Amino acid sequence: MTDQELVRRVREGDLAAFRTIVDQNKLAVFRLAYDMTGNRQDAEDISQEVFVKAYRSLERFRGEAKLSSWLYRITVNACHDHHSRKRWNAMRPDGQMEERDETPMFHGHAGDDPETAAERTMMQGHIEAALERLTPRERAVFTLRHYQDLSLREIAGILKISEGTVKSMLFRALKRLQKELQFYRKDLGVQRP
Repeated sequence: MTDQELVRRVREGDLAAFRTIVDQNKLAVFRLAYDMTGNRQDAEDISQEVFVKAYRSLERFRGEAKLSSWLYRITVNACHDHHSRKRWNAMRPDGQMEERDETPMFHGHAGDDPETAAERTMMQGHIEAALERLTPRERAVFTLRHYQDLSLREIAGILKISEGTVKSMLFRALKRLQKELQFYRKDLGVQRP
């Protein structure tokens, strides 16, 4: 069934069609939320929020973009809102700083020996910490491009910015990440240009 058909059926009150939309997109939404927040619990909460918002605003979906792109846009916005709320709560006197989820989402590859698995886990932690130092928009662009494998045009549509702005943000994000993770180049014996 096409996106348009699913949307039409949901608008007519078919909850099974909405369940299909959720089932087809829940993993991608969760991964994007996780990649942007670095916290499994936050990603789960945001994923639920995304589908609630999507259901409530499905009447406004015009079909100019793919349904998955529309859901990505909702996810990015929900992540930005979540980040702002967390920052606001941290500034309040009664706000408790939330601990970062240190459990990586992916635990290496099958067959890794314990040392290799530990190295992969440590590297994943360094990458997530470096991603957290990016601006929210840079992180969104990087995540959509490299983790979700979207084209620059799709990212521009999701974020409602020009492709040139996407390229610029992606370039800045890559430069910042290279700087943050440059010690891996030294460890691997890679010569700097």
